Amino acid sequence: MGRRIVDISVALQNDIPADPPGMFPTIDYVDHQQSIPQILPFFPGLKAEDLPDGQGWAVERVQLSTHNGTHLDAPWHFHPTMNRGERAWTIDEVPLEWCFQPGVKLDFRHFEDGYVVSAADVEAELDRIGHTLRPLDIVVVNTRAGARYGAPDYVSSGCGMGCEATMYLLERGVRLTGIDGWSWDAPFVHTAKKYAATHDARLIWEGHKAGRHIGYCHIEKLHNLESLPATGFMIACFPVKIARASAGWTRAVAIIED
Repeated sequence: MGRRIVDISVALQNDIPADPPGMFPTIDYVDHQQSIPQILPFFPGLKAEDLPDGQGWAVERVQLSTHNGTHLDAPWHFHPTMNRGERAWTIDEVPLEWCFQPGVKLDFRHFEDGYVVSAADVEAELDRIGHTLRPLDIVVVNTRAGARYGAPDYVSSGCGMGCEATMYLLERGVRLTGIDGWSWDAPFVHTAKKYAATHDARLIWEGHKAGRHIGYCHIEKLHNLESLPATGFMIACFPVKIARASAGWTRAVAIIED
């Protein structure tokens, strides 16, 4: 028996179109020479040549949103209330027990970009893989977007989870889900076309807004889900603890016991 740890997170990078324009992170890299002016004032009399090999430290300065990179959304992100009236939890209040549980993968790569997954689709996929949902299962959704990460069309790629599909999971005790697309919901560019035709605001962010009824979390911008089996693995996705925040970055991994 051996244990494999599979990285299912993306890396924060400059100039990768993993977010809409204007929402990209910015990373400034300081190398071992550029940092020397930072170091010398800490130690009066120190000269650069006194340092081992004349080298300082490497450090980065990062400007980003809590929703850049692979991140865990808290109920507060979706709506000010959850569970039909309770104050929604922020990321520092999410139960850590939710973040280390058995994983279940739904393979929806065959659905076209912009498709809104239904409860019937979820049920059919669970039947296909032979799994009955258990409370606190972490359900991750593999879409066409996973293969498009880093490409110009990533943000518009993949299907999304509708309110009906999300509620199907939550009503069976699931409290944490994830997807390899930019959003748990269908990409906005596709929803915008439907809204223009119908002016039905219920279509907007419908999967997220399921959290009004039952509080839950989801991970966005997962990666490498195609390498996972349908079941038989654990997921660890503890979020960075940011006071009163709507999300926290996570190094999500799948753990497989071979």
